[in-house]
Amino acid sequence: MAEVINLKDKFKKPTDNLVCSRPWEFRRADWETIHFIQMLRSEAEGLKQHREKILPSHFSLKGGMAYTIRAIYANRENEERMRDIYYLTGLMDCMINQVNPVLRTDLLRAMYKKVFAMKEALNIHWYGPLDQVLLPIDSRFHNEFEYRALLKNACTMKELYGAIRMGTDEMFDILSLEYVFYCPHVGG
Repeated sequence: MAEVINLKDKFKKPTDNLVCSRPWEFRRADWETIHFIQMLRSEAEGLKQHREKILPSHFSLKGGMAYTIRAIYANRENEERMRDIYYLTGLMDCMINQVNPVLRTDLLRAMYKKVFAMKEALNIHWYGPLDQVLLPIDSRFHNEFEYRALLKNACTMKELYGAIRMGTDEMFDILSLEYVFYCPHVGG
């Protein structure tokens, strides 16, 4: 009548640390970290094969980027929503880090309204000092200066919104193809 349950197997650490593979690949970290880690796929594959003790080159996503990756991770099952979140991130970045003559007019108010409406609709919030909200991308894959020039040269809000959408969609695809994200892990 009594059935013996083997608890050792139930609490065994999985050998595969994959959380999800599409649209972005998220893995559980095998080391202690309180931040999401962004790593080139080529480096992550080497880490996966050898389970090295030394962490390869990577980005520790802190500050504004931490809020961005958390929002992306929370919506990892919905690519369209993830893209909208990254577009919103591009709008935020434009307001924080971009110089554009259009943004020096009353039209800036329209962008603020759009950003706050999207933040409310997507239930996304950034707190504290925000210097960088877009995730880092190696210059081999994305020319940030070219993207910034497109934003700087936009003459209307429509052009600016279009350039941000095009740029963030391109960045989203690059992040999907070229990077792996490791989730925070604390403890054993």
